[in-house]
Amino acid sequence: MGGLFPLEGVRVLDLSRAISGPFVGRLLCDLGAEVVKVEVAGTDITQVFGPRSHGHSGLYVQQNAGKRNISVDLGTEAGAALLRELVAEADVVIENFRPGTVDRLGVGWAALSGVNPRLVMLAVSGFGQWGPESRRQAYAPVVHAEAGLLGRQAEVDGRAPNDVVMALADSVTSLHGMVAVLAALRLAERTGMGQYLDLSMFESMLATDDYTHYSLEGTYPVFPATGSVFDAPGGPILISADPKYLWFRLSAKHGLTDPHPAATGPDKIAARARVISAWVAGFAERSALVEALEEAGVAWAEIRTPATLMDSPTVIAREVVAQVDDRDGGTRPVIRMPYRFSAGACEPRGGAAFVGEHNADVLREWLGLDATRVVELERAGALLPAQPPEQLPARPPAQPPAQLPEEAR
Repeated sequence: MGGLFPLEGVRVLDLSRAISGPFVGRLLCDLGAEVVKVEVAGTDITQVFGPRSHGHSGLYVQQNAGKRNISVDLGTEAGAALLRELVAEADVVIENFRPGTVDRLGVGWAALSGVNPRLVMLAVSGFGQWGPESRRQAYAPVVHAEAGLLGRQAEVDGRAPNDVVMALADSVTSLHGMVAVLAALRLAERTGMGQYLDLSMFESMLATDDYTHYSLEGTYPVFPATGSVFDAPGGPILISADPKYLWFRLSAKHGLTDPHPAATGPDKIAARARVISAWVAGFAERSALVEALEEAGVAWAEIRTPATLMDSPTVIAREVVAQVDDRDGGTRPVIRMPYRFSAGACEPRGGAAFVGEHNADVLREWLGLDATRVVELERAGALLPAQPPEQLPARPPAQPPAQLPEEAR
């Protein structure tokens, strides 16, 4: 990969934690933006999602690779004033505090747009900045349930609702967030005016879910399974196709016959599924089964697990995994963003910084402050000293730090 980074020269202040905001910052960073994470130690819960190595959890590194880090106490007027100074030099601000929090801290849209009229500010929340549910706590599972995903999946599976093993709402919202930020930056170039982007996880899920139209139109179908798992030589295999189409392709190409041609509805589908299961299980070699599925034009998949995912030939051939600095003399893996430019660059640009690691560097480069002024800001409580990794808490405190209100969690 090579070429120019598309967003080189764009400056981003990332005030967010967890996934729904930091993932936007990571995307922008890989595309060349200078992203500075504004963080207080112990407030980003992803530091305890899984084991910590070299000062960071793997998820924290995945979401924050390449960003620089400063630690500003937004709970003090001096800290809020310092952030406003930085915003005057920024293009984008990302935040995912509970609605109303940044306004009370003096770093909401009214305050920040006043010092930088061209600013793009992305505010991520569960149910939007206004509305009857705007103040609800909303983590990904809450949104999965409210947006209909869990209820629909339970009906399809015929069992009690259970959450998906992925922070889907966070990731979907982040992708929409990046689209909105890029569009707002383009608009700012054309008009000289910034934008405030109110992005809710709930609406992001509804806009992305291709089944939402059933609720819109008042239809409530029996959802056919378009991916079925069969026992096969070498382990289970998934075959993805509408049941009628799958039968059509296999019967036409491989001569499968309907055992109960007079049956209708679910009985016919079940009878054909038994024939397909027996056909799949009858192969002596997995490679022969895969060849037969390919000949019939049927999509299939390996059932990969975390232990086998990295063995995927696509992961290996397309170098999906990149290595970044582990901050301890070695490297650790992260997933590359999937943007492959013909003549542009998109790469993780370093490991994850430690809390406050770049206090002096960022304040010098963005505001021209010298070391003496940085010390003065630390003494005033506006800037929190850098914390070496061995001093980071093993897990977030039971109560949020004194510097931040409850809504910051």
